[in-house]
Amino acid sequence: MTIIPKFFPLKMVNYILKCVIVYDSNVGNNDNIIECEVVIIRLTKRQEQIIKIVEEHGPIIGEDIADLLGVVRATLRPDFALLTKAGLLKARPRVGYYLASKKIPSQTAETVKGMKVADWKSAPVVVEENVTVYDAIVNLFLNDVGTLYIISEGGILEGVVSRKDLLKIVLGQADIHKIPINVIMTRMPNVVTVTADDSLWEAAKKLVDHEIDSLPVVQPIFHNGREGLEVIGRITKSNITKAFVELGVD
Repeated sequence: MTIIPKFFPLKMVNYILKCVIVYDSNVGNNDNIIECEVVIIRLTKRQEQIIKIVEEHGPIIGEDIADLLGVVRATLRPDFALLTKAGLLKARPRVGYYLASKKIPSQTAETVKGMKVADWKSAPVVVEENVTVYDAIVNLFLNDVGTLYIISEGGILEGVVSRKDLLKIVLGQADIHKIPINVIMTRMPNVVTVTADDSLWEAAKKLVDHEIDSLPVVQPIFHNGREGLEVIGRITKSNITKAFVELGVD
């Protein structure tokens, strides 16, 4: 015979349901339940205080809860056991207690979202909008990059060109020595960008969502009465990979 107590939170405030189920261990199917006793338990005043503290300060470790209540940690062990079994509280090592209804972000997630584009960006490769497709191709391979950022006078971002864009124009047998690069570029405002203050996670999500290989890191610029964006860096899949490796080292 096996006796198993189970606890369930109720929608009624400050109450939980205790269901004591007695099993016949000699029977291996759903007919092995001999007895089921259901009891509604009201939380004690201290248990109500614990829930309120966790709600206001969670996640919070048991020692801190005990300090706020003016008792020692050992005194609260039965309360913590009941509240966690009832599904009202959850506990995580080195994190503490938190409400079961509250999602606690993992340390890894917090670390990733705290990484800034400014700390991981690479130097951008830019060309002026009047250069030819041939010159753009030369720049692309000399700098060993996958994307070129096209700028106008004053360094204002006008568009981007990828390896795929250049491959298409070459396969089309056009005269790449005469066609200016701005003819085949993706123009603003259709260029997806990030700022130095954005998180690396946001940058990675944009790369995935838009299925692109590179993002220009930009900042506002004002030139000859015209507002625009200046390219101050780039974020690529390689930058994301380096950050991932570094995260594993830490």
